[in-house]
Amino acid sequence: MSTENNTSKPEFLFGKKNYIFMFIGLAFIALGFILMAGGGSDDPAVFNEAIYNFQRIRLAPTLVIIGLGIEIYAILLNPKK
Repeated sequence: MSTENNTSKPEFLFGKKNYIFMFIGLAFIALGFILMAGGGSDDPAVFNEAIYNFQRIRLAPTLVIIGLGIEIYAILLNPKK
């Protein structure tokens, strides 16, 4: 019987740099969805044109796509370099 002491450090799949980029990507995605929220009208009989402003149509989806790109980069980044 062997009584070896297996107290090795657990290895993570990604490195610290990968996780930093992942959190940055998540922040971009979250900010994009926050900027998309709102713009509706309190009265259903009244249409509010604010739903078609620059922030909701251009800026927010662009931030979400940039965040997804950062997430892909974070996954593909080699932590050993």
